[in-house]
Amino acid sequence: MLIRVALAVAVLVIFVYGLVDVIRTDARLTRGISKPAWIVVMIVLPVLGAILWLLMGRPRGGSARPQEYRHPTAPDDDPDFLRNLEARRRNQAEAARLQKLKDELDAKSREQGGGKDPRDTGDRDAGAQGPDGTP
Repeated sequence: MLIRVALAVAVLVIFVYGLVDVIRTDARLTRGISKPAWIVVMIVLPVLGAILWLLMGRPRGGSARPQEYRHPTAPDDDPDFLRNLEARRRNQAEAARLQKLKDELDAKSREQGGGKDPRDTGDRDAGAQGPDGTP
């Protein structure tokens, strides 16, 4: 009685292991027949199908390689994103600082020049053209 139960459990374990191995194996790596055909053989001939799979159908080189999936990383886990974020923050801070200094300089020159635009020097001749061809 115990031998019969042990034999039934062994058959079940071999069948399940073989079937799961067939299902997890990449279809391009199966040998002999196609992957769906191996599944049919495993179901129709449980023990013999499992033995045939392990001897003839399984890819060479031991067990099938686990599939590697590339999962997207969160932005706070990506060092390139964080580096670029820090550089962008520094550039924006520097641009804001330069704009503030320029505004202060313009305001100071307007106070000293009586409201004239500091870039307008008045040295241009009425008929002369500038370097870009504009009067």
